[in-house]
Amino acid sequence: MATETRKIAFVINPNAGVKKKINIIEFIKTNCLSTLNYDLIVWKNKDDFESVKQQIISGNYNIVVACGGDGTVNLVSSVVAHTSMALGILPLGSGNGLARSNNISLNLKEALKVIILGNTKMIDGALINGIPFFCTAGVGFDALIAGKFATSTKRGFATYFKTSVQEFFAYKPNAYKITVDGIVLETKAFLITIANAGQWGNDVYISPEASLNDGILHVSILKPFSMASIMLIGIKLFSKKIHTSTHFISLNGKKITVEFEGKLPVHYDGEPLTAENKISIEIKPGALKVVC
Repeated sequence: MATETRKIAFVINPNAGVKKKINIIEFIKTNCLSTLNYDLIVWKNKDDFESVKQQIISGNYNIVVACGGDGTVNLVSSVVAHTSMALGILPLGSGNGLARSNNISLNLKEALKVIILGNTKMIDGALINGIPFFCTAGVGFDALIAGKFATSTKRGFATYFKTSVQEFFAYKPNAYKITVDGIVLETKAFLITIANAGQWGNDVYISPEASLNDGILHVSILKPFSMASIMLIGIKLFSKKIHTSTHFISLNGKKITVEFEGKLPVHYDGEPLTAENKISIEIKPGALKVVC
């Protein structure tokens, strides 16, 4: 489709991501083609996404570009999913999970070129307790860190790593009952990740065999491990080999429930929430069109 006939919305979260020194509005204005038909939608109030949502829905856009971190991308994707609109990403976050999973450059000029070109593909989405996500969701240690990270005044991988180290020594794995398409597994786990994409973000691969468009979810279970195993597990996470670990269990399916006692932190695309006794997850094949 020619750039002249396309209409693009750039949804800008000025409070998101690690690249706050970049004036993203000026960047867009400077680098967009003069023939490009686009609007800027600035998400000013972090507690009021509804007004942004209504602007997206009523704007008759072909492409809606999330300019921010994983949280911004998740919210914009949730609006764009199951419509004729396509999602674009200008990655400004610390993890950039969906951008990395779709091979979208973290260089903003390169990412913008991809948006202007406008080539798309369909990917799956999923729901956790009715909430959409597109990369990963889970319960356990990673969900605990997601909650701590969300309240931190500092962003970036260094902060995430520091928080993980601080929390590791006090963390106690929980017992879970996991049901995947009717198959039941009861086990203690350090964390359980339900993966549509292979990574959490930052090229840390918790489910290397996952695919964004295979119509299934990959349940990655990391069992409790000793201090002596930390370094090896870390290496395997970064080298896409965690599935070869003796502490790792993988299941595949379309409908998953994870049961546990009491309230536990949960995350979806890195966004924290709390669940009581149970989470339910299901795949939504071909839910989202992505510019990549």
